Amino acid sequence: MRKSLLYLFVMLAVQLSASWIVYVIWLVADGWTLGDALRIVKSPSPMTHTAEMMITASVVCSVITLAIFVWRKWCLVSPAYLRTRQWGVFTWSGMAALGFILPSLWLQEQLPEMPNVMEETFRNILSNDYGYFAICLFAPLVEEIVFRGAILRALLAGFKRHWVAIAVSAVLFSLAHANPAQIPHTLLMGLLLGWMYYRTGSVLPGVMLHWVNNTVAFVMARLLPMESADTLSSLLGVDNRGVVLALIFSLMILIPALYQLHLRMRR
Repeated sequence: MRKSLLYLFVMLAVQLSASWIVYVIWLVADGWTLGDALRIVKSPSPMTHTAEMMITASVVCSVITLAIFVWRKWCLVSPAYLRTRQWGVFTWSGMAALGFILPSLWLQEQLPEMPNVMEETFRNILSNDYGYFAICLFAPLVEEIVFRGAILRALLAGFKRHWVAIAVSAVLFSLAHANPAQIPHTLLMGLLLGWMYYRTGSVLPGVMLHWVNNTVAFVMARLLPMESADTLSSLLGVDNRGVVLALIFSLMILIPALYQLHLRMRR
């Protein structure tokens, strides 16, 4: 457990420190004095923290985190799983992500509303084309390496029951996003990704699922009127009957995908 907390602390420390450094350098390059830049970073505002700054900071944090975890060998990075040519696992991982999104959003809608403290940040990043690199490419890879390849791997070695390790890693994964509104979705996603890592011993299927999930979210944010979409019905532009049909359709994708993954992923 101590190793897992160490890995989490390192990732969060890199995110905080590297983001601050990027912001300060960016503001100084824009003509602000060092003192003003430090003051702005401590008290951020939408006018100063632009989408370009946040995307750059996110990518820099991802690269540094990846370099540290690979250098320290906290996560085993190997092409061995690719050599097994488990293309079916990758395909059904992507299908599971597609089927998972709407049921997860529906479940979140049924729970008490929680503050979305990252809403403005996500809206700025997703509104920028380069946000795709931060949200859909770097984030899935780095988060799978940290939370499954390092944290869950350490927890599996420390707990006798693998579901306990998976549950703990999912909770840490959810809390690390620091956004109460995301907790239901990230918790369920963490459980699914943890199960996939336990069954395969590789982060690659999880990276595939994570990439599809984030890419769908990115596309939805660009195409749909997210500002007024506080419910599934308003998001999809349908009535309650349409929501039910959409959920049934999603489950018809999700359930077979999970079944196929269960058959194809071997422990």
